Amino acid sequence: MQKLKIVLSYDGSRFDGFAVQKGRANTVSNRLYEVFKSIGIFEKFNASGRTDKGVHASFQVIDIEVPPFWVDDTKKLQNELNKKLKPDIMIKKISLVDKDFHSRYSAKKRVYRYIVSFKKPNPYEARYVTFLDKKIDKTKMQKIIKTFEGVHDFDSFKKSKGGTTNFVREIFKARYYEYGDYGVFLFEANGFLRSQIRLMIGFLLKIDSGELDQNQLVLQLKNKKVFSRTLAKPYGLYLAKVIF
Repeated sequence: MQKLKIVLSYDGSRFDGFAVQKGRANTVSNRLYEVFKSIGIFEKFNASGRTDKGVHASFQVIDIEVPPFWVDDTKKLQNELNKKLKPDIMIKKISLVDKDFHSRYSAKKRVYRYIVSFKKPNPYEARYVTFLDKKIDKTKMQKIIKTFEGVHDFDSFKKSKGGTTNFVREIFKARYYEYGDYGVFLFEANGFLRSQIRLMIGFLLKIDSGELDQNQLVLQLKNKKVFSRTLAKPYGLYLAKVIF
């Protein structure tokens, strides 16, 4: 058996999240296992991270051990997988890696993007962006979002059942920029807690609307007081890159 690193993308609106869940068969992982088994691959895989229901990935990474005959022709394997996984999941690249490679623990950085639209809502983009009623104050947001940069205990920016007891993460980059009628929030960090980004975006949008301010953000980031537990909608969130 040899280990392969597989880079894939998927439409999160078509699934009940990434991870295997009891009572929910329609997850990205369940679909992957189903297709792997159909071509003679029965091993468990590791993933660089999990995404919630409705959250997309343009660059998810998994690693899995496969029989030698698949290693000899990874292009054929990619084609076979894509035939069965389309249209909601696409394998972008397959490469041979060392046995000690681990998609989660070998990852040094993860990048997420959250996309909002200032256009009139339409059904074609409804599952892929979050529509806002007004434009964001770009200059103000570009300054405030940097509050998240650095090492913080994100206990107040996680779902209560996060599955971990260590809430410290380092955000290397937090940016906001615009492209035409779209606004993009970008976060690059060594890792994220469950729903952390959606909670951060929810807070930032409340600051933009005037409901909250930067001082309150600082207090919540220091776990002094919780001012918002609002989750931004999942549709605009994308796992954009994993850096090893």
